[in-house]
Amino acid sequence: MTTPLGVAIIGAGLIGQRRATEAARHVGSRCVIVADTNEERAKMVADGVGADYTTNWEVAIARNDVDAVVVSTPNGYLMKITWSALAHGHHVLVEKPMGRNLVEAKLMQLAAKRSDRILKVGFNHRYHPAISEAHTRFVRGDIGPVINIRCRYGHGGRPGYEKEWRGNRHLAGGGELTDQGVHVVDLFHWFAGVPQQAFGVIQTAVWPLGDLEDNGFGTFIHSAGVTTQFHTSWTQWKNLFSLEVFGSNGAVIVDGLGRSYGTETLTVYRRKPEGGCPDREVIQYGEEDTSWQLELVDFLNAIHTGSEMLGTADDGVIAMRMLDALYRSAKSESVVKV
Repeated sequence: MTTPLGVAIIGAGLIGQRRATEAARHVGSRCVIVADTNEERAKMVADGVGADYTTNWEVAIARNDVDAVVVSTPNGYLMKITWSALAHGHHVLVEKPMGRNLVEAKLMQLAAKRSDRILKVGFNHRYHPAISEAHTRFVRGDIGPVINIRCRYGHGGRPGYEKEWRGNRHLAGGGELTDQGVHVVDLFHWFAGVPQQAFGVIQTAVWPLGDLEDNGFGTFIHSAGVTTQFHTSWTQWKNLFSLEVFGSNGAVIVDGLGRSYGTETLTVYRRKPEGGCPDREVIQYGEEDTSWQLELVDFLNAIHTGSEMLGTADDGVIAMRMLDALYRSAKSESVVKV
């Protein structure tokens, strides 16, 4: 690493706090300013990392000591702030999803190409140790070619959700399918490639969210008939994450994400040619969530050295394409092209 990069954090919510902490403690970066419309929150996060603060994000990205910007605002502001930060010549890490819809994602992708700056999308799940190791085992050929994938992901929501920004279509763009479903479709893309067809169902079962869904169901058909399915939910009640990748010779299964989602565990199954119960390897990981740290390192390395990174702008657009297909399918009640 050369001189530490100056980082501006736009949005001082839970994710912004995590990003600010990681930027402040890494040798390759320093958090120089935190921006949030809530002055008290901006000051709290800034004081915690020794940075300046402001209630105006435009002031933050105009500073000469800012090299990179992390955009961790509600979805409705992601595109405008990202576009402006790139235009100022900054590298950008924008939180998932990549805007409220596919159009906004493509606009951010275009802005990155025009600015010749790095645009990374915050798909931190790729950096969770069990998921990362599952992908390594898969790529190495331990389970053979992928056959199908299942995923369940959700939490219980909370009373008053409809009054928060996630319950506002203008700010969120979509409901649970957009919120947590975007992580799932990104992982499907990572393991199985870009799908060709999609069928989606959305449901508003419990929370009074109007036309936003609290449950989303999706099925994709990829090349060679590989099928991926998921259910993402705000009515899960007890937090749950389960990703099951089945290959011709075995499977890699991830349960939990640490903390309220339970101990993060990777189980590797290897099918026996003669049949019967497969061989099993179980790896448990600590409760600390290191994905934010690892994602920042990946982002900084890409800036400093030009190395490849996970969660590129292209990855973000593909994820939004997949979500767009599911929403179109749910509306038409038919299978659609991705």
